[in-house]
Amino acid sequence: MKAIVSVVGSDKVGIIANVSNFLADRDINIDDISQTVLEGNFVMMMMVDLSKSTAQIGPLKEELETLGETLGVSIAMMHERVFGAMHRI
Repeated sequence: MKAIVSVVGSDKVGIIANVSNFLADRDINIDDISQTVLEGNFVMMMMVDLSKSTAQIGPLKEELETLGETLGVSIAMMHERVFGAMHRI
């Protein structure tokens, strides 16, 4: 299963490291990543592969939201099919 993780908030040291470590600790691979800083605002999108993880997407979403609160950013995760349906023209 693949999912999209988005991270948005004020730029600060450690955002990528913390999110990457969170995913690695749960055997979730980052297949693709894009990040930028726009006038001090951090924006990152990741395509992740959950196929080797035993974690379920529901609890992962909640844990990522909590991590985001700790980091002062907004973190969301959604199944790639949901993301694709939302962004289909």
